[in-house]
Amino acid sequence: MSNSILVVGGGFSGITAALEAAEVGHEVFIVEKAPFLGGRVMQLNKYFPKLCPPSCGLEIQFQRIKNNKNVKFFTLAEVESISGSKGNFEVKVRIKPRYVGPGSVELSEVIEKLSNDITDEFEFKLCDRKALYMDVPFAFPARYVLEKENCTDEDLKLLEGVDVIDLKSEEKVITLNVGSIVYATGWKPYDVTKLSNLGAGTVQNCVTNMALERLAAPSGPTGGKIVRPSDGAQPKNIAFVQCAGSRDENHLNFCSYICCMASLKQAAYIRDQYPDAKVTIYYIDLRTPGRYDKFAKRILSDDRINAVKGKVADVIEESGSGNVLVTVEDAETGIKAQNEHDLVVLATGMQPSLAGTPVPSGVQVDDQGFIVGGEEQGIFAAGCAKQPLDVMKTAQSGTAAALKAIQTVIGR
Repeated sequence: MSNSILVVGGGFSGITAALEAAEVGHEVFIVEKAPFLGGRVMQLNKYFPKLCPPSCGLEIQFQRIKNNKNVKFFTLAEVESISGSKGNFEVKVRIKPRYVGPGSVELSEVIEKLSNDITDEFEFKLCDRKALYMDVPFAFPARYVLEKENCTDEDLKLLEGVDVIDLKSEEKVITLNVGSIVYATGWKPYDVTKLSNLGAGTVQNCVTNMALERLAAPSGPTGGKIVRPSDGAQPKNIAFVQCAGSRDENHLNFCSYICCMASLKQAAYIRDQYPDAKVTIYYIDLRTPGRYDKFAKRILSDDRINAVKGKVADVIEESGSGNVLVTVEDAETGIKAQNEHDLVVLATGMQPSLAGTPVPSGVQVDDQGFIVGGEEQGIFAAGCAKQPLDVMKTAQSGTAAALKAIQTVIGR
C-alpha cells in the first residue's frame, strides 16, 4: 500500500484537496496541465461569496504549498496512463519543458524585444501576448514560461543569451506510485460558437461572461476598464443573456449553477464603474440559492438594472454602429421585441474539462463529461469535475475528496 495521493488538477478544488491531505502527513503530488496553479479562479475579477479578488484566496493557498514539504507539484503536466489498483497505482505523467529556470527573475525587458505576437487564450482572445509570459502578477510558480514553438529564429537567438532560459530542455515522462487519486480537473466555458443564433464569434461586441471577468480584472487586457472590444468605448446599455448553452438538450442539458450569480455580480461591476449605465438581464429563471438570494435582491433593487423573463432568440450586429440587436419575447407580457444594446454578455454554460477528451483507464465520465463512480477503485472526483459548483462549494468538495482518499490509503 502506498500512502501517497495524486491530485489531478491544480485549481481551487485540487489545491484544497492536496493541502488537506498533506497537512495530516500524506505525500501529495499535484499534476496540472497549465503552466501555473490556480485554475479558473485565477481568471476572475472577484469571486463569491465575499467578492474577493482571486489573489486574496489563492496567495494564501500558494503560501501553504510552499511551506509544506509533503506537497510536490508538476505544471505543464498531464496523466498519460494509470495502472494497478486501489492502494497501489502506477501513474505515468508526461511533463512538457518550461524552458525557464526557477527563481523570480524579471524578464519584462526581454519580452518587449520578442517579435512574434500570439493570441492570448487566457484573456479569451481579447489581446495578444508574447511567447515568453506569466498569466497574472501573482501567478504560481512565480516563473515565466516560454512557448518555444511560437518563437521566430530571431527570438530564439535573443533568448539564447538569457541565463535563466534553457532552450535545450526536453519533454520527460515520470512514474508516480500512489495509493489513491483525486480528479479535480475543473471546467471550461461551453463553446458558444456552437450557438450560432447568439452572435458569439460573429458579433464583435458580444462577449462571454468569462471574457467580461478579464475585462473587469485589474490584471486583464484593459487594466480593469470594461469597454467594447470593437472600439474601446464605454458601454452605456449592456445586456446579459442567461443560459447560453445551458438547460438545452442540444448543448448542455443541465443548469450550470453559477451563471445567474455571475451575471448579477457582473452587473454590479458595470454599475460601480459606470453609474449612468443601464443593464438588462434576459433570463429563463433566476437561480440564486441560499445566501445568494439576498445578494440578488440587493442587485435587482437598483432601478438601472432590469431583469426580463424571456428566452433570447437571436443576437445580431447592427451595421455601422457596432451595436447589438437582441431579439427576445417577454414571457410575462408576450411582447416580442428587438432591443438595441452597446454590449452583450453571454452567460456561458459550465462544461467539465474532461468533456470530449480521452480519459485514462479507471476514470469514468457520463455523457456530459462529469466523473461518475470510481470510488470503489480508489479514484475520487472533486469540484467541477463532478458537478457545477461555485468556489466555496468547490473547496468543500476538495476537502471531502481528500478525506476519502486518505481513508483509502490508510485502509479504513
